Amino acid sequence: MASKNVPPPSTLDDPVYRTGVIELLGILAYGEISACERLAEDAKMAPDLKTKVEIAAMATAEFGHFEKLRDRLVQLGEDPYETMQEFATIFERFHRQTAPSDWLEGLVKAYVGDGLAADFYREIAAYLDPETRSLVLDTLSGTGHSDFVVDAVRGAIEKDPRVGGRLALWGRRLMGEALSQAQTVVAERDALSTVLVGGVDHPGMDLAGIGRMFTRLTEAHAARMDKLGLAA
Repeated sequence: MASKNVPPPSTLDDPVYRTGVIELLGILAYGEISACERLAEDAKMAPDLKTKVEIAAMATAEFGHFEKLRDRLVQLGEDPYETMQEFATIFERFHRQTAPSDWLEGLVKAYVGDGLAADFYREIAAYLDPETRSLVLDTLSGTGHSDFVVDAVRGAIEKDPRVGGRLALWGRRLMGEALSQAQTVVAERDALSTVLVGGVDHPGMDLAGIGRMFTRLTEAHAARMDKLGLAA
């Protein structure tokens, strides 16, 4: 697990740390509204009404998470939409490169992609002030529909085992794209990376720690794929 040496609440007075928090909330908010939009689109490909409703419910949960992040940005005196817009290119590129071809790929993307993102941001959350950390963990708490996704994917594989191979390849592709996105975010955002690697006033991860973090992300992904009945 990540270090327990978290910065005290007063670090929000540190302009670099504050900027990092704003960036983190902005990218999380964009991620949530983007996921909501994509799930709503995926619902159109659902094979029946029950599945369509389940996917729509997942989208609704993502929107609820977005609202909490948006409201926090407003409390901090920031324009949430201007803050979010800075991350549009990152998400548009990711979604363009991982557009699902059917509803099953959409479900796997939601389950695996959201899980990877949640794991990554939980790692960062260990270095946040208590209030921000609590909010981040709350918005990463899941949509409550993982059992539906697992049952749907496993059921499809039982009906046609060939589906398993295709979805396993899809899961590996998602993993590669998601890790690339995470590394890009850290590399391109100095303030956000400072939250992760630390600064004068608070400790963070060293290079070895960052390496171990990505190992943990990979292991968690493998476990998630296994739960779906897919090879990582």
